[in-house]
Amino acid sequence: MGLAWVRSSRDGSERLVEQPPLPALPPGTPAAGARLWVDTRRRFQRLEGFGGAFTEAAATTWLRLSGAQREAFLRDCFDPATGHGYVLCRVHMNSCDFSLGNYTHVEQHGDVELESFSIARDREALLPMIQAAQRVAAAGGRALKLLVSPWSPPPWMKDSGRMNEGGRLLPEYRAAWAQCYVRFIQAYADEGVPVWGVSVQNEPEAHQRWDSCLYSAEEERDFVRDHLGPALHAAGLGHVRIVVWDHNRDAMVERASVIYADAEAAKYVWGTGFHWYVEDHFDHVQLVHDAWPDKQLLFTEGCQEGGPHWGRWEVAERYARSMINDLNRWTVGWIDWNLLLDEQGGPNHVGNFCSAPFLAVPAEDGLHAQSSFAALGHFARYVQPGAQRVLAAATREALECTAFVNPDDSVAVIVLNRSDHDLAFSLAIDGAVHAADLPAHAIATYRRRGRR
Repeated sequence: MGLAWVRSSRDGSERLVEQPPLPALPPGTPAAGARLWVDTRRRFQRLEGFGGAFTEAAATTWLRLSGAQREAFLRDCFDPATGHGYVLCRVHMNSCDFSLGNYTHVEQHGDVELESFSIARDREALLPMIQAAQRVAAAGGRALKLLVSPWSPPPWMKDSGRMNEGGRLLPEYRAAWAQCYVRFIQAYADEGVPVWGVSVQNEPEAHQRWDSCLYSAEEERDFVRDHLGPALHAAGLGHVRIVVWDHNRDAMVERASVIYADAEAAKYVWGTGFHWYVEDHFDHVQLVHDAWPDKQLLFTEGCQEGGPHWGRWEVAERYARSMINDLNRWTVGWIDWNLLLDEQGGPNHVGNFCSAPFLAVPAEDGLHAQSSFAALGHFARYVQPGAQRVLAAATREALECTAFVNPDDSVAVIVLNRSDHDLAFSLAIDGAVHAADLPAHAIATYRRRGRR
């Protein structure tokens, strides 16, 4: 039986198109040219899964579509049989730049007892979208894992008195802020939405013109050790994972060094989250694993900045390259930014527009998959939650690759060719060799059926 494979490419505008199976070469056929070699006996990290972020922007855009288009979007993203089968997703606590404006769950100034705590705003759009996604995932036998991230505490808890433009959490409100996580998790559970994990702060080194808050490494360490970790455990929420950093790869080694050096802080921390903005620094992902192999690594946000980038193939290549390099360095999950945006790459209350795998034109009830959605699909559709990365290497740098064995023993090999030339190569999976040819600027997933 031939090797199944699916391809997306710049030229011809293919998106996840099934190709004729690759026949196996006769045993003993001499290898010629480039080679890609996979050994499923050598296994590494297990994957939590793939997904994207539920934001108020995504949710309000989704609600503006017709019922049929809303369902089509959910199936494409969350149905494991006919779509990507997303399981690992993110949501903001309080507002973020991709909200319709600044808001918090504790609006009353000085309310340290959180008597005014409310998630009423989330019930308008965010929770309906999340609950609808849960339904589609559950129908396919999967449960969503939700990572909660704050962009800013309430302004009255900060030294700046503002949600936007940075500022810092005042020491006297650290305990109350930790209780906000507890209350948010409990409130979402009451809505039937369990929380899988929380990050301490989105981009704690970024002084942004939108919702933001600054933490030094020492401040983040102390908040986890003295407030957030103990608060979750005291509330019976010790199973909720704590993710630190949640910012770019550039400074993740330094941040991890400070936090993990403190045993009391480190015992509460599940792992380090990171984004892709500024420089790549894939080596830093590997360094964090090498130094603290007992801690996990999670990609928590990435998008193409500066507008919607309609139809641009290079966005797909950025996604695939990042995913291959991050996963090959022990990352256990990869979360895209907004699941869906409108035709401008918004809405966004500060005009910070960006791309998304789906762009909608609500006035026309239009829903348009972008190239990044295809790139994500090469991983999410064929690499199941619980899959293990296996040994994979190519003799040409232009053949960027990674490989996984799934819980059902099927194998997925993802290959990216960003070069301007078609690349012919032999693909060997556990000794079975196939002749392959990947066009310039193309992504392929090769699939061996499970033996169970």
